[in-house]
Amino acid sequence: GVGPGDASPDEGVVEDLPLIDEKAVEQLTEGLISHYLPDLQRSKSALQELTQNQVVLLETLEQEISKFKECNSILDINALFSEAKHYHNKYVNIRNEMMVLHEKTSKLKVSGINI
Repeated sequence: GVGPGDASPDEGVVEDLPLIDEKAVEQLTEGLISHYLPDLQRSKSALQELTQNQVVLLETLEQEISKFKECNSILDINALFSEAKHYHNKYVNIRNEMMVLHEKTSKLKVSGINI
């Protein structure tokens, strides 16, 4: 025979469905939402703040990278200026030597020695 303990655990569930109280479901839903919503809103706010901070950080990093690029450009310019100064000094020395040679040849010509 079939005893009371042999009944299926799902037996009677289908019959209970029409007895669900819509107001109770609504209240349970509101209760569940009111329980989790503040935490979710705080999480949303924290994520938004984090995202904004990341944007600021990225902008700052881009500015720093551009500063480094400028520094490299300045170093290149400094190298060019020092190279230009070096060649200018060479030019001045060659010019001085040519003036000395010109004076010597002029003195030799005055002395009557034709070159």
